[in-house]
Amino acid sequence: MLDIRRLHMLKTVAARGSITAAAQSLALSAGAVSQQLAALRHDVGVDLLRPDGRTVALTEAGRVLLGHAERILAAMEEAECAVAAVKGTVGATATLAALPSTVARIVVPALIALGADHPQLVVTCLATDQAQLRELALGTVDVVLGQRYHHLPETAPKGIAVSPLLDDPLLVVTAADRSGERPVVLRELATHDLVVPPATTDCGQAILHACHQAGFTPATRYVTADIAAQLALVRAGLATALVPRTAIAPATPGIRTAPIEDHPILRLLFAATRHTETTNPTTTAVIAALRAAAQQATGCDPLSSPGVRPGRSADGSG
Repeated sequence: MLDIRRLHMLKTVAARGSITAAAQSLALSAGAVSQQLAALRHDVGVDLLRPDGRTVALTEAGRVLLGHAERILAAMEEAECAVAAVKGTVGATATLAALPSTVARIVVPALIALGADHPQLVVTCLATDQAQLRELALGTVDVVLGQRYHHLPETAPKGIAVSPLLDDPLLVVTAADRSGERPVVLRELATHDLVVPPATTDCGQAILHACHQAGFTPATRYVTADIAAQLALVRAGLATALVPRTAIAPATPGIRTAPIEDHPILRLLFAATRHTETTNPTTTAVIAALRAAAQQATGCDPLSSPGVRPGRSADGSG
């Protein structure tokens, strides 16, 4: 009988591209992973991996076994969810991957609420914008708090369930003594020195896309995805920034914020889990806490403004 742990290792190696990378993600030594994969190869009687430069690739037999392994692993998780649903209780552990820009105003209040409502639940939080959905698919994390900008298509990997949480518009952020809080026509920023995220990020692409739609190419003076650095440049009067509403603390000193009037730039914040037919009480509790915190972040502070839905054509850095 095939060992479920070895099948999971095969899936991880296929996704990571090397035994070393897979071992790091599994918190094992490369030797231990190699030993288990050798045992799996002995079980099936055929090579499953082949060298591919500095990485490894699946053989034809490896690809066939991987397809079955993914279905077996999904069935195992489905069984665990079914039993948990019968118990009807929230579990003891969960791992959340969240965008750094959502930690202060959404993740922290959600964790506080979870601690009060489910004191037995220990949530490990990874603040990252790197390959969140891949980690979810691999089982490294249980819930993702991610984003998708309105100019990108709605796509999710196979087996991933996405729950929209909040439409989060980018605001024009200037030094407190530079402008009022009236809505800004985006083309007005053509004369501003901007601080923007790298163009390789979803946010950077969204800003460029909106500026081009407004008929200009932005004067990018500073490039950083660090929102704290962006706001420091703004406070100093050196730049204007475009920052997601929920990434700005309501009492942030030295800045003014204003909505974009004509070409809104929106990110959809969403929660994602692995799809199962049976509801998992633990991930359901985490998502409910994130949703409540997101609603509170936009409904109970001066930065709140009517949401604009991005529609069907409305993930990335944060």
